[in-house]
Amino acid sequence: MAPEPAPAAVLLCDKPAGLTSHDVVATVRRERGVKAGHGGTLDPFATGLLVILLGRATRLQRYLLPLPKTYVATARLGWTSTTGDPDGELTETGRVPEALELPTGRITQRVPLTSAVRVDGERLYKRAHRGETAKTPEREVEVYRADLVEADETGEGRAVFEIECSSGTYVRTLVQTLGDAYCEALRRTAVGPLRLADASDEPISANAALAHLPERELDAAEADAITNGRTIEAVGEGEDPLRLTREGRLLAVGRVADAAIRPEVVLEPAAT
Repeated sequence: MAPEPAPAAVLLCDKPAGLTSHDVVATVRRERGVKAGHGGTLDPFATGLLVILLGRATRLQRYLLPLPKTYVATARLGWTSTTGDPDGELTETGRVPEALELPTGRITQRVPLTSAVRVDGERLYKRAHRGETAKTPEREVEVYRADLVEADETGEGRAVFEIECSSGTYVRTLVQTLGDAYCEALRRTAVGPLRLADASDEPISANAALAHLPERELDAAEADAITNGRTIEAVGEGEDPLRLTREGRLLAVGRVADAAIRPEVVLEPAAT
C-alpha cells in the first residue's frame, strides 16, 4: 500500500544570510521527510520570511507568489556594487546621495543580470557567471511605500528603509536609484498577511496560510462533490479564488465560472 501523502501545512521560516532559498527548502524536506516547496524566494544575501510549503500545500504556490512583500533594506551610501548587493564588486566613491527618497507607485525596472529570470531558455545569472552581458527585459512593478526609517549620512553612511512592494520588485535595483548606493542588507518581514514575527518550527495550517482569500464553508454534500472534482452551486461569490472549507479544514481552492464553483486545487482526498 502506498504511504499516505503528507497533509498540507505551511512553515514560516526565518532564512539566514548566505543560504539560497533552495538550500533551506532542501534541508526542511530532508529533516521532515515530506515534499516541500516555497512561496517566493529570497536572494542568498537576504534574510527573513521564507514561506515553505509542506506536503500537499506545495500545490498552493500560485496563491502565495503574487502577494505583496514587505522588506527592511539597508542602503550603503557612497558606495557602488556591480550587482546592487554585497555579492558584487564594491567601489567606494564617497559621493553620498543628496536625497534619500526611493520611487513609489508604478515604476519600470530592468531585470538584473544576476536574477533567475529566463531569457531564451537560460537563467540570466548563468550568463553573468560566465562574464557575459545581455540586454535584460523590463517589467512594471508597484512600490506601495518606501519609508525612510533611519539615516546616517556621515561616518559609515547608511540609510534604512521599510519598503512594501508588489511581487517581482527588485529591492536592490530600487536602492540603486539613490545614486551611489547599494543594498547592503535586506530582510523580508512579511508576505501578504504572513509575518516574520510568527516564524516558528511549528507549521501553520494551509487554511491559515490562505486566510487572505475569501472563504466558502461547505456542507457535507458539497464537500463530497468538491473533493471528487465536481462543481457546486455558487451563491453570490466573486471570481477570485475561494477557500473551500469544511469544519475549519481547507479541502480545496476553487473559482466561480458559469454560476458554479469549480475546484482548482484539491488538498484533501475524497472520502472512501
